[in-house]
Amino acid sequence: MAIVSIMQGRLVPPVEGRFQSFPRGLWDQEFELAAAAKLDAIEWIYDEFGCDVNPLATDAGIESVRERVRRTGVAVRSLCADYFMDHPFVRVAVDEWRHRIDVLSWLLARCRAMAVGRVVLPFVDASRIADTSDFDRVVATLKAILPTAERLNIELDLETDLAPARFAELLTELDHPLVRANYDSGNSASLGYDVHEEFVAYGPRIGSIHIKDRLRGGGTTPLGSGNADFDALFDCVEQFGYSGDFVLQVARPQATDEVSWAKANREFVLERLARRNAPPAAN
Repeated sequence: MAIVSIMQGRLVPPVEGRFQSFPRGLWDQEFELAAAAKLDAIEWIYDEFGCDVNPLATDAGIESVRERVRRTGVAVRSLCADYFMDHPFVRVAVDEWRHRIDVLSWLLARCRAMAVGRVVLPFVDASRIADTSDFDRVVATLKAILPTAERLNIELDLETDLAPARFAELLTELDHPLVRANYDSGNSASLGYDVHEEFVAYGPRIGSIHIKDRLRGGGTTPLGSGNADFDALFDCVEQFGYSGDFVLQVARPQATDEVSWAKANREFVLERLARRNAPPAAN
């Protein structure tokens, strides 16, 4: 059975109108809500906005998370390190770059304590890989942190806006089983990338999939209403034998029942998986 998770903060009202952020005083409510939506897990967020109150920063906080996991059965399997959107590894002085690697090393250790086995590292928007210098810096960043990732056995999934061939080059430079790709269906649609071309380029290295829809060159929309080619995506999921998590990162209507919305989006994923896994009809 596929594991369908949800990005943290999507089951409670946005805090201070933020589209995606750690939900500060509301984080503990989401476990019960995720269970009601029949979701398997929450992808945790560590960002600048919430870092001063994020429970993963303390042992007591991690125990409070673990208690909610035990009570609800909703796991925390992964973390999205949005902190490095505000504090990118690229286009900074060497001393600051080293400090940020130290922060990432600390974060991986906290993830291990919280039983999180996968960290998504975003290299988009302010942290995007814009040129060869940035490309080389990202390679150096991953090589510097890999010994820590190995020791803690934490997978590092890279989210980038690189074209398929260039992303494949990056992964080739980082030929390590703990370095994988995060595939974001909405971002790829917005950039006009071809799903089959992406999977041919680096499909076997995809470690996690963010499910959302976007208009080409535009913002997020409800699933099925943008330019994401979900038929092609789930065809490739079957063809390449992808068995990782699907994390809902879907656009939110202005006013809705978040649990019902999450249920509907979960069914969107599961129905398309079931359609491809169904045995062929008898003649």
